[in-house]
Amino acid sequence: MLPTPLHPAIVHFPIVLMVFLPIVAVVTLWVIRRGASPFRAWAVPVALAGALTLSAWASLATGESQEDAVSDAVGEAAVATHEEAAERFLALSGLVLVVMAGGLLRDRIGRALRIAATVAALALVAAGIQVGHSGGQLVYPEGAMRGIAGAGGMTGAGERTGGGDEAGGGEMNGTREQRRSEAKDRDD
Repeated sequence: MLPTPLHPAIVHFPIVLMVFLPIVAVVTLWVIRRGASPFRAWAVPVALAGALTLSAWASLATGESQEDAVSDAVGEAAVATHEEAAERFLALSGLVLVVMAGGLLRDRIGRALRIAATVAALALVAAGIQVGHSGGQLVYPEGAMRGIAGAGGMTGAGERTGGGDEAGGGEMNGTREQRRSEAKDRDD
Protein backbone atom coordinates (compact mmCIF):
# COMPACT_ATOMS: atom_id res chain seq x y z
CA MET A 1 0.00 0.00 0.00
CA LEU A 2 1.31 3.45 -0.89
CA PRO A 3 1.66 6.10 1.81
CA THR A 4 -0.72 9.03 1.84
CA PRO A 5 0.32 11.69 1.08
CA LEU A 6 2.84 10.27 -1.36
CA HIS A 7 5.04 13.35 -1.80
CA PRO A 8 6.89 13.12 1.55
CA ALA A 9 7.87 9.52 0.79
CA ILE A 10 8.96 10.22 -2.80
CA VAL A 11 11.13 13.28 -2.05
CA HIS A 12 13.69 11.20 -0.23
CA PHE A 13 14.76 9.41 -3.43
CA PRO A 14 16.19 12.49 -5.18
CA ILE A 15 17.80 13.59 -1.91
CA VAL A 16 19.69 10.32 -1.55
CA LEU A 17 20.57 10.12 -5.25
CA MET A 18 21.72 13.76 -5.25
CA VAL A 19 24.16 13.00 -2.41
CA PHE A 20 25.47 9.76 -3.92
CA LEU A 21 25.86 11.00 -7.51
CA PRO A 22 28.98 13.15 -7.01
CA ILE A 23 30.53 10.49 -4.76
CA VAL A 24 29.95 7.77 -7.35
CA ALA A 25 31.22 10.08 -10.12
CA VAL A 26 34.48 10.80 -8.25
CA VAL A 27 35.01 7.11 -7.50
CA THR A 28 34.28 6.25 -11.13
CA LEU A 29 36.82 8.81 -12.35
CA TRP A 30 39.38 7.12 -10.10
CA VAL A 31 38.41 3.65 -11.38
CA ILE A 32 38.78 4.83 -14.98
CA ARG A 33 42.16 6.34 -14.18
CA ARG A 34 43.20 2.94 -12.77
CA GLY A 35 42.46 1.33 -16.15
CA ALA A 36 38.74 0.47 -16.27
CA SER A 37 36.83 0.87 -19.51
CA PRO A 38 35.49 4.46 -19.49
CA PHE A 39 32.27 3.45 -21.26
CA ARG A 40 31.43 0.61 -18.87
CA ALA A 41 32.50 2.39 -15.71
CA TRP A 42 30.86 5.72 -16.57
CA ALA A 43 27.55 3.97 -17.30
CA VAL A 44 27.02 3.71 -13.52
CA PRO A 45 26.93 7.47 -12.81
CA VAL A 46 24.89 7.99 -15.98
CA ALA A 47 22.28 5.51 -14.72
CA LEU A 48 22.33 7.17 -11.31
CA ALA A 49 21.83 10.60 -12.92
CA GLY A 50 18.89 9.16 -14.89
CA ALA A 51 17.33 7.79 -11.71
CA LEU A 52 17.87 11.18 -10.05
CA THR A 53 16.12 13.05 -12.85
CA LEU A 54 13.24 10.57 -12.86
CA SER A 55 12.81 10.77 -9.09
CA ALA A 56 12.99 14.59 -9.20
CA TRP A 57 10.19 14.57 -11.77
CA ALA A 58 8.12 12.18 -9.61
CA SER A 59 8.68 14.41 -6.58
CA LEU A 60 7.54 17.46 -8.50
CA ALA A 61 4.48 15.65 -9.85
CA THR A 62 3.39 14.36 -6.43
CA GLY A 63 4.01 17.78 -4.90
CA GLU A 64 1.83 19.48 -7.49
CA SER A 65 -1.00 17.09 -6.66
CA GLN A 66 -0.95 18.36 -3.06
CA GLU A 67 -0.34 22.01 -3.84
CA ASP A 68 -3.85 23.30 -3.09
CA ALA A 69 -4.13 21.60 0.29
CA VAL A 70 -0.71 22.81 1.40
CA SER A 71 -1.34 26.35 0.07
CA ASP A 72 -4.44 26.58 2.24
CA ALA A 73 -2.42 25.68 5.34
CA VAL A 74 0.81 27.67 4.82
CA GLY A 75 0.10 30.22 2.09
CA GLU A 76 0.75 30.37 -1.62
CA ALA A 77 4.05 32.29 -1.42
CA ALA A 78 5.83 29.56 0.55
CA VAL A 79 4.52 26.85 -1.74
CA ALA A 80 5.51 28.85 -4.83
CA THR A 81 9.06 29.25 -3.49
CA HIS A 82 9.34 25.50 -2.93
CA GLU A 83 7.82 24.67 -6.31
CA GLU A 84 10.17 27.04 -8.16
CA ALA A 85 13.17 25.52 -6.39
CA ALA A 86 11.91 22.03 -7.30
CA GLU A 87 11.42 22.99 -10.96
CA ARG A 88 14.94 24.46 -11.05
CA PHE A 89 16.33 21.28 -9.48
CA LEU A 90 14.54 19.12 -12.07
CA ALA A 91 15.91 21.21 -14.94
CA LEU A 92 19.43 21.15 -13.51
CA SER A 93 19.29 17.40 -12.86
CA GLY A 94 18.25 16.92 -16.49
CA LEU A 95 21.20 19.03 -17.60
CA VAL A 96 23.54 17.00 -15.38
CA LEU A 97 22.13 13.83 -16.97
CA VAL A 98 22.90 15.13 -20.48
CA VAL A 99 26.47 16.09 -19.52
CA MET A 100 26.91 12.74 -17.73
CA ALA A 101 25.75 10.93 -20.86
CA GLY A 102 28.26 12.93 -22.88
CA GLY A 103 30.93 11.42 -20.64
CA LEU A 104 30.32 8.12 -22.42
CA LEU A 105 32.10 9.54 -25.47
CA ARG A 106 35.68 8.50 -26.11
CA ASP A 107 38.94 10.40 -25.99
CA ARG A 108 39.35 13.99 -24.86
CA ILE A 109 35.74 15.06 -25.23
CA GLY A 110 34.45 12.22 -23.08
CA ARG A 111 37.14 12.83 -20.46
CA ALA A 112 36.34 16.56 -20.30
CA LEU A 113 32.62 15.87 -20.05
CA ARG A 114 33.17 13.32 -17.26
CA ILE A 115 35.03 15.93 -15.24
CA ALA A 116 32.45 18.61 -16.05
CA ALA A 117 29.62 16.25 -15.08
CA THR A 118 31.28 15.48 -11.76
CA VAL A 119 31.61 19.19 -10.97
CA ALA A 120 27.99 19.74 -12.09
CA ALA A 121 26.83 16.92 -9.82
CA LEU A 122 28.56 18.63 -6.90
CA ALA A 123 26.90 21.94 -7.80
CA LEU A 124 23.52 20.20 -8.04
CA VAL A 125 23.74 19.52 -4.30
CA ALA A 126 23.34 23.27 -3.68
CA ALA A 127 20.12 23.34 -5.71
CA GLY A 128 18.89 20.28 -3.83
CA ILE A 129 19.57 21.95 -0.50
CA GLN A 130 17.41 24.90 -1.59
CA VAL A 131 14.53 22.57 -2.42
CA GLY A 132 14.90 20.67 0.82
CA HIS A 133 15.12 23.82 2.90
CA SER A 134 12.03 25.38 1.37
CA GLY A 135 10.16 22.09 1.79
CA GLY A 136 11.25 21.90 5.41
CA GLN A 137 9.89 25.40 5.93
CA LEU A 138 6.51 24.16 4.72
CA VAL A 139 6.53 21.21 7.12
CA TYR A 140 8.07 22.86 10.17
CA PRO A 141 7.01 26.52 10.04
CA GLU A 142 8.37 28.59 12.87
CA GLY A 143 9.36 25.52 14.86
CA ALA A 144 5.80 24.20 15.09
CA MET A 145 7.02 20.63 15.53
CA ARG A 146 8.90 21.48 18.75
CA GLY A 147 5.67 21.43 20.73
CA ILE A 148 4.78 17.97 19.47
CA ALA A 149 8.26 16.50 19.97
CA GLY A 150 8.73 18.01 23.43
CA ALA A 151 5.31 17.33 24.96
CA GLY A 152 4.29 13.76 24.40
CA GLY A 153 4.92 13.61 20.66
CA MET A 154 7.60 11.71 18.81
CA THR A 155 11.26 11.26 19.68
CA GLY A 156 13.98 11.55 17.08
CA ALA A 157 13.83 7.74 16.81
CA GLY A 158 10.13 7.88 15.93
CA GLU A 159 8.93 6.53 19.27
CA ARG A 160 5.98 7.96 21.18
CA THR A 161 7.04 9.88 24.26
CA GLY A 162 3.68 9.56 25.99
CA GLY A 163 0.38 11.25 26.55
CA GLY A 164 -2.79 11.61 24.62
CA ASP A 165 -4.18 14.80 23.15
CA GLU A 166 -4.06 16.60 26.49
CA ALA A 167 -0.31 16.02 26.74
CA GLY A 168 0.31 17.07 23.16
CA GLY A 169 0.74 13.56 21.80
CA GLY A 170 -2.35 13.54 19.61
CA GLU A 171 -2.62 13.44 15.86
CA MET A 172 -0.47 15.79 13.83
CA ASN A 173 -3.38 16.70 11.57
CA GLY A 174 -5.15 20.02 11.46
CA THR A 175 -4.21 23.49 10.42
CA ARG A 176 -1.18 25.40 11.53
CA GLU A 177 -3.44 27.74 13.51
CA GLN A 178 -4.95 24.77 15.41
CA ARG A 179 -1.48 23.46 16.28
CA ARG A 180 -0.37 26.89 17.46
CA SER A 181 -3.50 27.25 19.58
CA GLU A 182 -2.95 23.84 21.15
CA ALA A 183 0.70 24.65 21.87
CA LYS A 184 -0.31 27.96 23.47
CA ASP A 185 -2.90 26.20 25.64
CA ARG A 186 -0.24 23.75 26.83
CA ASP A 187 2.14 26.62 27.67
CA ASP A 188 -0.52 28.43 29.73
